[in-house]
Amino acid sequence: MRTKLCFLATIVWFYTTTSIHSQECRGSLSLKSTNEATLFGIGKSFLTDTYLSPLEYEGMSFSLLRDRLNGSKLFKGKLLMQQQFQLQIATTKNPTKTASSYYGNIYYGINGFYPLVRNDKFRFFAGGGATGELGGIYNERNSNNPGSLKVSVNLDAAAMAMYRLKNVTFRWQLSTPFLGMFFSPEYGHSYYEIFSLGNDKGTVHLGSFHDQLALRNYFTVDFPVGKFTVRTGYLGNYYRTDINELTTKILSHQFVIGLANESLNFGGSKIKENRHWLKSVYYDE
Repeated sequence: MRTKLCFLATIVWFYTTTSIHSQECRGSLSLKSTNEATLFGIGKSFLTDTYLSPLEYEGMSFSLLRDRLNGSKLFKGKLLMQQQFQLQIATTKNPTKTASSYYGNIYYGINGFYPLVRNDKFRFFAGGGATGELGGIYNERNSNNPGSLKVSVNLDAAAMAMYRLKNVTFRWQLSTPFLGMFFSPEYGHSYYEIFSLGNDKGTVHLGSFHDQLALRNYFTVDFPVGKFTVRTGYLGNYYRTDINELTTKILSHQFVIGLANESLNFGGSKIKENRHWLKSVYYDE
C-alpha cells in the first residue's frame, strides 16, 4: 500500500513540476520570431529629368534589398513592424543610344501594420510609417549641370496582404507617400549657386499629391527548397515630381530573388528574462 502511495505521489510531483516548467517556458517563448530576407533585384528603369534633358532614358536596373518584419508590443502585440533598406543603381541611354544617364538611390522605410482580417490562410493589414531617400541622376552629356540631386522624406500609407497555401506563402504590399518634403532646384538654378554661393531659396518643397506622386508595389512568393526558404517576386517603384517648371519621373520594374529566414532576437533585459532556457555562447560559460 505504502509503495503504491509513494508511486502515485511521485507521478503527481513529476506532472506538477513539468506543468509549471512548461508554463514558464511558454511564457518566456511568447516572443514572436523575426522574418528577414536579403534579395537581389534586376530589371528595367526609365528616367526622365527635365533639369538634365527633356528625353526619357531607358536601361537596366539593379538593387539589393533587405526586408525585415517583426512583432511589437504595440496594440496588445498585434502590430507588425517592417523595415526595408534598398540600394539601387541603373544605367540608361537616350532613345538614339548616343548618351547615357546613371542613377543611384538609397531607400529606407519603416512601417507599422495592423491586422484587419485574420484567419488560418489569409491576413490583411493596414498601416503606415515613414521613408527617406537619397540619390541622384548623372547625365554624361551635360557639362555645366551634369547631375540632379534627389532627396525626400515622407509619411506613407500602406497595405499588406498575406495568403498561405500549404508550404507556399504569397504576399502583396502597396505603399504611397501622402505628406513630406523633397529637394528640387528651380529651372536654370545651378548647383554651384545652391551649395557654393548659398542661393538655396526655393529648393525645399512640401510634398503631397499636388506635386509629388509615388507608388511602391511589392509582391513575393516564399517556398521551401531543402533546408532553405526561397523568396522571389516583383518590386515596382514609381516616383514623380512636378515643381519649378521641372518634371522628374523615375520608374523601375524588377524581378527579385533571395533567401528568407526566421530568427529570435534577444537583447538587453530579454536575455536575463530568458536565461533559464537560453544559453548564450557570448554571455554564458
